[in-house]
Amino acid sequence: MAMKSLSYLAVLSLLALTLPLAIASDPSQLQDFCVSANTSANGIFVNGKFCKDPKLVTADDFFFSGLQNARPVTSPVGSTVTAVNVNNLLGLNTLGISLVRIDYAVNGQNPPHTHPRATEILVVEQGTLLVGFVTSNPDNRLFTKVLNEGDVFVFPEGLIHFQANIGKGPAVAFAALSSQNPGVITIANTVFGANPAIDPTILAKAFQLDPRVVVDLQTKFKK
Repeated sequence: MAMKSLSYLAVLSLLALTLPLAIASDPSQLQDFCVSANTSANGIFVNGKFCKDPKLVTADDFFFSGLQNARPVTSPVGSTVTAVNVNNLLGLNTLGISLVRIDYAVNGQNPPHTHPRATEILVVEQGTLLVGFVTSNPDNRLFTKVLNEGDVFVFPEGLIHFQANIGKGPAVAFAALSSQNPGVITIANTVFGANPAIDPTILAKAFQLDPRVVVDLQTKFKK
């Protein structure tokens, strides 16, 4: 019995030593990249933001006002996204969450895009939206749904998704994202508006288009 107890304790001790290694992992990225610096003089960023002295923190650090106000929609795609993230609500730092308000003009859309660091959950406050996302290769399966006021839809992290206003009037939605800095990659802007521009012959082959069409699209999206 003593030997069995000793073996049992040995197993528990081994588990105690190895479990932290088994569950350890690198922290999630909070920006596109974080290149290491050889000297402290070159180190000006951390993965996220520097923390304010707790003694200097006030209630205003956790407060943002005005999200109830409609935003003008002037973009070519017919939508305006107003973000509340760690850049304008400092108290979000390290909390892993952010928020956006999206205003859609009639026939407007939030075009296909992806958030590299966040899952998104969206609720419609006004109007009717057609929403959807596409799964990764090789299936590229499309999931779509028509949402009305009060309806909720989830876009998994990293997957390309979109929303389109299919109602007769303007639409409004709010979305929460599981990162203080989720990032956004709008597909058309990224591919055809890259700076410097991607070689048109590469894009022509990838999209099976005439290179002249690619050059025209790059001109439209040029910053």
